[in-house]
Amino acid sequence: MFIDTHSHIYTDEFSSDRAEVIERAKNAGIDKIVIPNIDSSSIRPMLNLADSAPEYFFPLMGLHPTSVKEDFREELKIMDYWLNKRKFYGIGEIGIDLYWERTFIEEQIEAFETQVEWAIKFQMPVVIHVRDSYNEVMKVLYRHKNSLLKGIFHSFTGSEEQAKEIIDLGFKIGLGGIVTFKNSGLNLVVPEIPLEQIVLETDSPYLSPVPFRGKRNESSHITYIASKIADLKGIDVKAVASITSQNACELFGF
Repeated sequence: MFIDTHSHIYTDEFSSDRAEVIERAKNAGIDKIVIPNIDSSSIRPMLNLADSAPEYFFPLMGLHPTSVKEDFREELKIMDYWLNKRKFYGIGEIGIDLYWERTFIEEQIEAFETQVEWAIKFQMPVVIHVRDSYNEVMKVLYRHKNSLLKGIFHSFTGSEEQAKEIIDLGFKIGLGGIVTFKNSGLNLVVPEIPLEQIVLETDSPYLSPVPFRGKRNESSHITYIASKIADLKGIDVKAVASITSQNACELFGF
């Protein structure tokens, strides 16, 4: 059985065939799907999906860095309201994204810092989005180094040295469709990451693995990600499924 630790299956991209996508995931052996939030507009569809099958969908609450704008403090108030209202399994998707623009860099850092503090307060894991922002993210995390903070570096694309630094801080490495891309460089890094430090994720509907690259991603595709990791490590895919699922269960408290 597999666990998809990152899917936005509640978004409009799945509005026409969500039931079929879920059925394909179950048929592919996906036992649980973690669904991170994006911003205030995504809360209701995410929670509706989570409440439709609470034994299958596990919601997170957080403000995505690309949704951090002038009104980010108002957005954070909404996130804080929900965190105090019902059960969530982590704080996410949070982080810093400087790929598209740097206009709101200070706001992104403040929002990230605030949400990291929530994770410590509620003793929840964080799911961290890092894009062209590794140094900025690590500065925040090092300020909380001795706080028992834990979580996932989502959609990891970094170096072996970065992977080691992340693991030394107590975080897991989230591997998705990018691991199947020929020029990602992960073919050199993944063999050096202990399987006990890896979780699987799709980031549906984004980042489809080969042979679906460029098309809508979905949770059933996690089998291609697991197979690639197994190939890179020279181990059986069943070991990848078993150990990464155990990692996810321990992290999120399933």
